[in-house]
This record gives sequence, C-alpha cells and structure tokens, in this order.
Amino acid sequence: MAALEEEFTLSSLVLGAGPDRLLGVEHSDKTDQFLVTDSGRTVILYKVSDQKPLGSWSVKQGQIITCPAVCNFQTGEYIVVHDNKVLRIWNSEDINLDKVFKATLSAEVYRIHSIQGTEPLVLFKEGAVRGLEALLAEPQQKIETVISNEEVIKWTKLFIVFKHPVLIFVTEKHGNYFAYVQMFNSHTLSKYTLVGGQEENILIQSFTASVDRKFISLMSLCSDGSIYETLIPIHPTDAEQNQRVVRSLLLNAVVSGNARKGIALTVLDQDHVAVLGSPLPASKECLSIWNIKFQTLQTSKELPQGTSGQLWYYGENLFMLHGKFLTVIPYKCEVSSLAGALGKLKHSHDPGTHFMPPFVNWETSQECGLRSQNSEQSRTLRRRKTDVNLLPEVPPSRQLLLTIKKDSEKHIEVELRKFLAMKQTPDFHAVIGDVVTGLLGRCKAEPAFYPRNCLMQLIQTRVVSYSLCPDIMEVALQKTDIQLLQLCLQQFPDIPESVTCMCLKLFLSIGDDCLQESDINMESVLGYIDTVEDEKMDKQTEILQNGFNPEEDNCDNCGQELKEKPQDTEETTSCPVTPKRAALLNAILHSAYSETFLLPHLKDIPAQHITLFLQYLYFLYLKCSKNATMTLPGIHPPTLNQIMDWICLLLDANFTVVVMIPEAKRLLINLYKFVRSQVCDY
Repeated sequence: MAALEEEFTLSSLVLGAGPDRLLGVEHSDKTDQFLVTDSGRTVILYKVSDQKPLGSWSVKQGQIITCPAVCNFQTGEYIVVHDNKVLRIWNSEDINLDKVFKATLSAEVYRIHSIQGTEPLVLFKEGAVRGLEALLAEPQQKIETVISNEEVIKWTKLFIVFKHPVLIFVTEKHGNYFAYVQMFNSHTLSKYTLVGGQEENILIQSFTASVDRKFISLMSLCSDGSIYETLIPIHPTDAEQNQRVVRSLLLNAVVSGNARKGIALTVLDQDHVAVLGSPLPASKECLSIWNIKFQTLQTSKELPQGTSGQLWYYGENLFMLHGKFLTVIPYKCEVSSLAGALGKLKHSHDPGTHFMPPFVNWETSQECGLRSQNSEQSRTLRRRKTDVNLLPEVPPSRQLLLTIKKDSEKHIEVELRKFLAMKQTPDFHAVIGDVVTGLLGRCKAEPAFYPRNCLMQLIQTRVVSYSLCPDIMEVALQKTDIQLLQLCLQQFPDIPESVTCMCLKLFLSIGDDCLQESDINMESVLGYIDTVEDEKMDKQTEILQNGFNPEEDNCDNCGQELKEKPQDTEETTSCPVTPKRAALLNAILHSAYSETFLLPHLKDIPAQHITLFLQYLYFLYLKCSKNATMTLPGIHPPTLNQIMDWICLLLDANFTVVVMIPEAKRLLINLYKFVRSQVCDY
C-alpha cells in the first residue's frame, strides 16, 4: 500500500519566471539538503526538514542559467552552466558567482549528471559525454557529434550498475524516438529505435526509468494517457547496430488523454510509479501513485492550484511546483503484495505488545545488549547465508519456466520479454519449445489462462514451428484467435493440410463483427483493396489485358447461350469479402500444401463458403489481369500461380456441389468465359 502525507511549502518566495519556472531539483552531498535551480538566474540550497533556504546564488543580469545546478559528491562543490557553454564551480562559502571558477566550453551543454559513486558527467546537446575532470583539463577540446541532424535530446538519466556509471538519453526526430545507452566501463554506445505497437502515432510526454542487473526499464507517459514500458538490455548483443525495441502497454488511462500540460511520470521503486496529471477531462490536476505490479491506483491527492508538469523525488519526498511555490509531499510505499494492492493488508497487533518488524537487523540488536541471546541465531543465519551464496544461480530459462507455472499473464509477459532480449544460447530452440509447451499446458489446465501476447512473441522469434509445438494452433482454433492463426500461417512452413483447412473454414465462417474487433495484419491487401474502381471504358479505346475482357466473349463461337445479360461492373471490380477477411484468405493462399492430402479436406467445407472463396479468387485474377506483369501490388500479395492453383483445387473438390447452387451460376459462367478466352488467346 502507498500513502501521500501532508504537503508543505519549501519556499515562500516566488521562483523565477519561465516556461517551466524550474530547471531542476538535485540532491546535495548533505542529507536533507537540495539544490533548486529556476529557469532564470538563481540557484537556491534548501534544507527540507527546516523548510528554509541555506544559501542563494545568482548569475549576472543578462546571463541565464541553462542547466540545473548539481553537487560534485567527490568534492562537495556545486556546478552550474549558464548561457549554454559557461561552466561555474563554487562552494557554500562563496557569495558571488561572478568571482568563482569559470570555464568556457567549446559546445553547448544539455545536462550535468552527478550521483554518489562516480565523478560528474557532462552530456552535450549533440550527444557526446565527458567526465568533468577531463573536460576541465582541456575546456576547449573538440566535442564530437553523436546524434543525427535535427535529432533533439528529450530526457536523460544516470545509473550506477555493478559500480560503473551507465547513462541513457532519449532523442526525438520527426516524431520518432531513439534511446542511447553509454557504458563507461566498456566505452560502448548503443542506439535503439523505440517502436510502438498499435500506438504508433501517439506523442510521448514524459519519461522515467529504473534499472536492474540486466535491463533498463524505460517507461513513457504518452498523449493517450497510458504508460508504456520498453526493456533495453544493459549488455547488448550488438552494440554497433541500431536495434529496435518495442514498447508495451504497462498501465492504461492513468491520466486524461486530452491533457496536454501538467503531465509527469517518475518511478518510485520496482512496483510503484508517481503520476502527475488530470485523471479525467476537465478535472483538476492530481498526484497519484500506481502499483504497476497489480495495476491498481494506490492513492491520489488533488492539486487545485495546478502544476508545471514537473516531478522529482528523493528518498521519500516528492517535489513539484504547486501553483507558484515549490511544494514537498512525503510518501510511503510498502513492499508490494496482493493484500496491499487491494487495501486489505492488516497492520493491527495486540495493544501493549511490542511489534516486531518482519526483517531483523541482528547487528543492531547485538549492539543493544542482545549479543548473548542472539549470537547462536546470528551464526546460524550467517552460515545459511553463506550456504545460499554457494548455491549455483538458477538459469534464466529455468526461472522463466517456474514463472510460467504460477504467475499472472502480465508478469509472465514481462519476464518473457526480458528472456528474449538476452543473448541466445546454443539450446535456445529447445528452451523456446519448453516455454511454449509450458504455456499451452497451463492453458489447457486453466481455461481462463490464455497468454496470447506471449505466444505471439514466441512465434515471431521464427524458432517455433508446427512440428515443434503442434498444440499452439489447436488452442488458437479453440479460442477463435484469428490473429494468432494468421501469424502461424505466415511463419510455420510445416502446417498439415487438415489444419490449413480448419483455418480456412474459420476464416470463411467467422462474422464480420468479430473480424472488425480483431487486430489483423493487412499488409498483403493494402495495394489492391481500397476503393471500388470504375473500369468502364469507351469501347473505341478499350485495351484488352492478357486477351481477356470480362464484359464480353472474345471468341467468335464462344457459346452465345451463356450470355444471358451484361455483367455488372460491380461484380468484377468490388471485392466480395471485407479487407480483413481477404488478408486472412491470403494467408491460406501462401501456405504450403500437397494436393493429394489437401483435396479430401476441401470437400468438407460448406458449398456457400467455397463459392465465396471462388468469388474472391476470381476477383484477384481480374486484378492481376489489369496489370501487364500479371502481379498484384502491395507487400507479399498472392501470386497468379497461387490463385490459379486454388481455383482448380476448389473446383476439383466441389464442382458437383457448387454447380447446384443458384448463387454460383454467374461465377461459373464467368470462370467458363475466362477459360475459353485463354484458349482463344493461345
């Protein structure tokens, strides 16, 4: 459970004017002291517990601070940049910034990062990074350009991983976002393209990030009001290439999608994030804490005076501008549990009894005079801890299989994305097979459990095949998951003909309403199913394509009795199925088959559905005949050979049935004319 405590104002002075009014709030080397930099000329050092300033420094009139002031934890000095290139260093005894150390740099600075355990690092606007000591030794050294032209840095953060600094910064160019990860122990820079799922066109309004031993979890609050997560490996498999990482939905609709200002996001711990913004359209801004593990809102506080859309946190304090004043809101986040997320965690204990915390610090208790009582227990615990440390680390694949057995779909999906982002081992194929088998086994045992996102991720690895995991399509057919079936047809080279026909039956029989709600890959139809074209042409200038004109019979003796009435243009130019159904049928056309094994299964498909499929195939042929190359436009569309082969297959298997259906009469006449015209042409 999380809670927001009573807020208090840190400054009774109105801060400097500007678009954001604050450049930053940074921790000092002293506990409870913070450097606050406004977007004008002033840096103020505050002590939070006393709620008062300890010192204030300003640059001269006409100068402007362009980078938040930070503390050098190695020396206790303060650093700030004004006018983009001028660096100033001072200590708490200095009064006038104009008289302190000054260094003019050769390039514009975006941000200075300083945290415990490393020297300050200077990030320039062109993406290069320098340590402070190396920069002061030669201030006018040449600074290289890392990012491309028109690429702008939007957000940055510094972490310590395995005692080494790791810097990440995010850039934006023409609506596209990129993440750069600088490893200082190996001196490698990796670039990643942030790819959206279904939310490609939304804007990212705020970033935050956390880190563990293997991944940087980059979270973004977007213009649709939702939070998305992107996992970026700390140790990439190929640091030279521009790799693509996909962001996935983490929390849905945490703020109003109409909000354009006053929005901010920061991660508090591995399970909680703080969000600044209006929860509903036209509502007042709020500060809220969400549990990302259990997808629940923990607490919120209304901010009637509005904010600047900036949020910082240190320790257990959140900093923000509320109205015109810098405000601090203390918060508490307990260890995440299901009971806590649902507000059912019990804290009561018998009155008059001493409450024992769940974790005991034995060293503290020994210092308090309990050495004799706890010495044996302490030795036992140390011995157990040593024994545990000697145990071999559980392999990631084993951890993932254990997670699949008991955890939620959301947690399994996160762990799977982490596993797939790791470097592949020689047994990767076997592990993927075990993972799919584990997911499908639990899916069959628990009807409510259906991890479709995990299954789609696994199929897209191109490691899975029908032979390796035959149950995957069986489960998809049971769940009527046409999106997953389409992906299987596109990726699997070894699907049995019986399963292909089962997919065909489903694709032809499923209702248009279900199709409309499904997210189907439409690449194969985008080039030729868009609008109904008017194909009527003046007979004086009409050119016949491939020797066939559907409007008339081109053979002198072509059976005039078949020409009962002129054919409607709409019959030949409009697609008989919806674009989504057409995309599914195209997946069938691309699938591999053996005619001997396929024909018996085609006889089991209802005649009405066979007729619909034939009409679609005839429509595809007419589209091909309009092109001199006899091909369809678009990305990976059906080929002419596939169209012709399937027309022959369907007629061979079902002709005696189809010929009895009145609705198929016109289609059969058209097909007859089409064959006759081809014979005449030859």
